[in-house]
Amino acid sequence: MNTFSPDIFRAVRHYAGKIRTIHNEIRTERFMNSLPDDIRKDIGWPDRFARRTDSN
Repeated sequence: MNTFSPDIFRAVRHYAGKIRTIHNEIRTERFMNSLPDDIRKDIGWPDRFARRTDSN
């Protein structure tokens, strides 16, 4: 009897992808916050980021 179906693997891959995305977003935000204030202001951080995430 086959207890593992392709649906289970698809669900695990989907979950792992979400975890990876969250990890990458946290890492990016941490990096952006470590930049000097004048550079963050020049690129519009966090204002531009906040508008992008609010629209989702």
